[in-house]
Amino acid sequence: MVAFVHEHPPDPARLTADLKERARELGFDLVGVTSAAPFEELQRVLLRWMERGLFDGLGEITEESIRRSCDPQALLPGARSIVSAAICYLTRSPTVPDDTPRGRVGRFAWGGDYTELLSDRLHRLVDFLADRLGRRPRARIFANSGAILDRGAAERAGVGWQGKHTGILTRRFSSWVLLGEIVTDVELVPDEPAPASCGTCRRCIDACPTEAIVAPYEVDVSRCIAYLTVEHQGPIPEALRPRMGAWVFGCDICQEVCPWSQRAVPLDRPEFKPSSVEAAAPSLIPLLGLSAEGFATTFGDTPLRRAGRTLVLRNAAVALGNLGDPSAVPALADALDDPEPLVRGHAAWALGRIGGPSARRALEEALAREEHPDVRGELQAALSSLAAG
Repeated sequence: MVAFVHEHPPDPARLTADLKERARELGFDLVGVTSAAPFEELQRVLLRWMERGLFDGLGEITEESIRRSCDPQALLPGARSIVSAAICYLTRSPTVPDDTPRGRVGRFAWGGDYTELLSDRLHRLVDFLADRLGRRPRARIFANSGAILDRGAAERAGVGWQGKHTGILTRRFSSWVLLGEIVTDVELVPDEPAPASCGTCRRCIDACPTEAIVAPYEVDVSRCIAYLTVEHQGPIPEALRPRMGAWVFGCDICQEVCPWSQRAVPLDRPEFKPSSVEAAAPSLIPLLGLSAEGFATTFGDTPLRRAGRTLVLRNAAVALGNLGDPSAVPALADALDDPEPLVRGHAAWALGRIGGPSARRALEEALAREEHPDVRGELQAALSSLAAG
């Protein structure tokens, strides 16, 4: 065990400057410091959102979790400072061949496990503090795991400001950043908050295909494509399916249209670059046929494992239905025998969207053998849509 021996504690200003320099050495692009005072205004806003149902579907967000996340003392009694650090993950899009129906994956998920990367670097920052202080500081690390703390700390620490799509915007990297925090008992010098710079722009609001951005700085999570493809566990609401395009994990639309994104320069870091075209634009037909073992082999070391096979295949079926390529009919017909009802039901919807004699025959045959009531409902609805068409 290393013995720390320091006669005098370091000056907070010097320690803060050295911490920021070390953060940059570790690969953080932006770093700021704020106090551990409560995020009172943010708490009021989030509680109002909860009352209006904007968090419906996110069972982990409760009144208690909001109050706790907005109170650093509840996260770490005796906390004095919060370090907010950001890493830019923006990389150039690979050239995607027009050879098969393909889905879309949010840029944040093109590389490996970003949570582990963030966590490792934040822990190394705590190690730096320990070395400088001569003691192990009390600290808690949040690596892209607490959206409430992410946003509140980044705003107040001057890392960025809240955009109208509710993500954190930065001048250099737009919203293409991953955020992490250290809540600690170490005294550091706070930074000034960054001024908001969205003006009258509403491009993100107008571009959202599911109208999830219900007002500036307000998002109805239950309509957000990123939530629907990554977090939502059940059937995707039928009215929203046609608006989801080919997204199978995440969504970048509100970020892509932001004027700040036009100024952001891709850093093309290896850890965030797609290992192949398939990581950014997966071929949907073979994806739909993956077994549990095949899914684990293909996506086991990527963020898509977070959603799991059932949700990713559900999303792939919706994407195929929206692309409308008849070449997907055989794979969707095979998916009507998938072991997961959620996959079977959305495959039925997709066949109803694509249509044609083969799709109708597959739906009729599946209805004759299907026993799950929800899937039967999807099959009947798909057949009805074909009859109406």
